[in-house]
Amino acid sequence: MTVALVDVIGRWGIPADGMGALGLALGIGVLPFVALGPARVRATAALVGREPRAFGWLLATSAALGSLAYVAFILRGGPRIVDATTYFFEARSFAQGSFWADAGFPSASTRGRFLLYDAEQNRIAGLFPPGYPALLAVAVRLGAPLALGPVLAALLALATVRLVRLVADDAGLEGAHAELVARAAGLLSVVCAVLRYHTADTMSHGVCALYVAVGLGSAIRARKEPTRLDALVVGLCLGGLAATRPVSALPFAATVASLLFDRRARALVWIPVGALPGLVLLAAWQRSLTGSALGSPQLVYYAVSDGPPGCFRYGFGRDVGCLFEHGDFVRHALPRGYDLVAALGTTGRRLKMHLTDATNLEVGVVLVLVGIARHRTSRSVRALGLAIALQILAYAPFYFDGNYPGGGARFFADVLPLEHTLVVLALASAAPRASEIDATARGLALLFVSAALGVAFHVSHDHRALRDREGGAPFFLPDALAEAHVDLGLVFVDTDHGFSLGHEPSADVRIARLRGDDHDWLLFDGLGRPPTYRYRQGPELPLVAPWAPAEPGPALRFEAEADWPPLAQSGGYAIPIHSTPDTSGGRVLSLVPTTAEATADIAVPWPKDACIDVVARVRAAAETKGSVAIAGAVADVRGKGELEDLPPLRVSVRRGETRLTLRTSGGPLELDRLTVAPCPIESLGTSSP
Repeated sequence: MTVALVDVIGRWGIPADGMGALGLALGIGVLPFVALGPARVRATAALVGREPRAFGWLLATSAALGSLAYVAFILRGGPRIVDATTYFFEARSFAQGSFWADAGFPSASTRGRFLLYDAEQNRIAGLFPPGYPALLAVAVRLGAPLALGPVLAALLALATVRLVRLVADDAGLEGAHAELVARAAGLLSVVCAVLRYHTADTMSHGVCALYVAVGLGSAIRARKEPTRLDALVVGLCLGGLAATRPVSALPFAATVASLLFDRRARALVWIPVGALPGLVLLAAWQRSLTGSALGSPQLVYYAVSDGPPGCFRYGFGRDVGCLFEHGDFVRHALPRGYDLVAALGTTGRRLKMHLTDATNLEVGVVLVLVGIARHRTSRSVRALGLAIALQILAYAPFYFDGNYPGGGARFFADVLPLEHTLVVLALASAAPRASEIDATARGLALLFVSAALGVAFHVSHDHRALRDREGGAPFFLPDALAEAHVDLGLVFVDTDHGFSLGHEPSADVRIARLRGDDHDWLLFDGLGRPPTYRYRQGPELPLVAPWAPAEPGPALRFEAEADWPPLAQSGGYAIPIHSTPDTSGGRVLSLVPTTAEATADIAVPWPKDACIDVVARVRAAAETKGSVAIAGAVADVRGKGELEDLPPLRVSVRRGETRLTLRTSGGPLELDRLTVAPCPIESLGTSSP
């Protein structure tokens, strides 16, 4: 199957793993209930007749076990996506009572992707909103961080049943008929493959879906008979969404307003009261990370880590699209920036990916539309349709599609419980006659057969691709340290994922980034040269093996790309790029001007008060003019088109880190490395102040 064809029709094939085999078994097991009327009648009676509490426990247990199995067999024991590992890092910080974690010395051993750095207080923090990390922190404190997802899965299945019961009443379904479609929706939630992922990996969409399902259910009930409790629940869900994914809170708030705008009950004033905890958490987190309760840590992070300036924002423009984080996507999909055409393309790709999310087959989107059309006289059903449409529109101004195999169109995953509600309503008639109930049961049985076979022959291949990506395992597993009998010391990892999963400053085992230069030595030496190991993946490599950085000579070598993200940048952007073989390590930090002049600051570490000589190895084209400056000393750059060592900059520095400023105009300035050495003894009396 060609790549182009896969892009059009998705991955198809015979079941190739346990997930696919389970889907096949479920599909075959349910198939007789489609064709055999007596068996279907008995199964329907058993499903509807089971005592609600017993059914709820069975449903919740099934959902939780499904997500636990996903953790074990697809994720293989830990978070996989870099976003998920960053949430994990944040939760660990929160569990210790702070939004921040200590960066240590040198800071390059901890700074990196998706982490905001506060140079003034030498600390790092994850850049994703605090709502989900705050919940995950509770699981961290309990010693079971990966148990949160299965708990959310159980609650989400129950919340879906509750939502359908409330909507079905408004849509004219009654008694056993209404209970049948409600329980069917809960079961659909269990077999939904995308929800198994989002309630297994440490991503925020599972809890957002729970907030949406519970909050809109309470809003629908409050429309009929407003109570203080329902209003508080709506508010709590609104605040939770705002603190978790602020953009997702916008369509939720608008949908709630459409349901309740004509109600004048005093109980509804409790909605803003309920929203306060989430909003206060969001404001406190933003103030801590940016200095303003309304500031955006993500904007602050991308302002120093990517480019062109303003590339990461909610909106449109020629300069929208970050060339480092999303470079391939931006070059392919946004050649003219993010305009209306590009927005339609991005939204179209999300919708294409979302076709299978609700029912594991593309037919699901048809059933969602049929459910809206068939029960269009119901205000509750129209509200669900509005919420889905607004969710799609709310993310249209964001340029990156965010899709990946297994995760589906994750920006739309928050409304999956609403889609499950509409899917089962599409198969239900408003007539309560026994024949109509049996027709509904036959349609639901066929739905489950198709959903199960969709897992077997279709979407399981996406989840297998997720399982096998990037080495087929998490980039860090604490069990690997235990198996290697590592309970004290320093462990170097060479991925952003591994660092975010493992780093815990208060732990006896310190996890740090492997930089391949003398940043590693400074950390190792500064910690008292503890037992040291390297964690790396590979079929022929031990996960954890003894290793220590070599002791350097008088001069220390610092690779420039190890200092990304820079401490500050303006007029352009500084990013690591692959370079020519004559560079050390094959990579450089490239400062690219987008205005007349660009600057970037990086950190030069030194372990004590001293006079030092700093030599920068740079490259710039002939038309480029620039400079390298530290502590008042400046070396000019006159582009030669080849690597050159600038004259030494002799300065006195304090223990810690000193800012070095790169400046360029006319073209990019590439910094390969810095060589830093103590001043010769005879020069100490004449060093710069």
